[in-house]
Amino acid sequence: MARIAREADVVSNTLYWYFQDKDAVLITVLDAILADSTAAHSEILDSGLADRLLWLITELEQLGRLVNTVHARAKESEAIAAWHEQFHALAEGLFRTELIELGIPADDVDPLVSMGVFVVEGLLTHPVQEPDKRAVIEALLCSARGIAAPAT
Repeated sequence: MARIAREADVVSNTLYWYFQDKDAVLITVLDAILADSTAAHSEILDSGLADRLLWLITELEQLGRLVNTVHARAKESEAIAAWHEQFHALAEGLFRTELIELGIPADDVDPLVSMGVFVVEGLLTHPVQEPDKRAVIEALLCSARGIAAPAT
């Protein structure tokens, strides 16, 4: 908190008027980034699902250190863990809606949502080149549709 106050050019007590602790600061930052990303996402809604998933991965890659901080702090902080769970619920809910709109049978949706989370997290923790990312995303979506993935 002292370092944040120094960077903001205020005394550290000022921060405590607005934030209970550093986790509250982190959550405020995360909420602001999520709001910005939600607005940016609305601009790409006309693109295909694969493009939107690739966009999400790119957004999260740009926030790599912050994503790592959230995962590390979630183990120590109930507030950060709760924020992380809400973020996953939001992302999974959006993907679930997309799958339902694709006509995926209800019994297949939840396993495919889990696969989508694993794919996104895998691509974040094991970076690959853009064409390979697209191939992985396309394979996921082809499996969701029950068709063979195109050869790459």
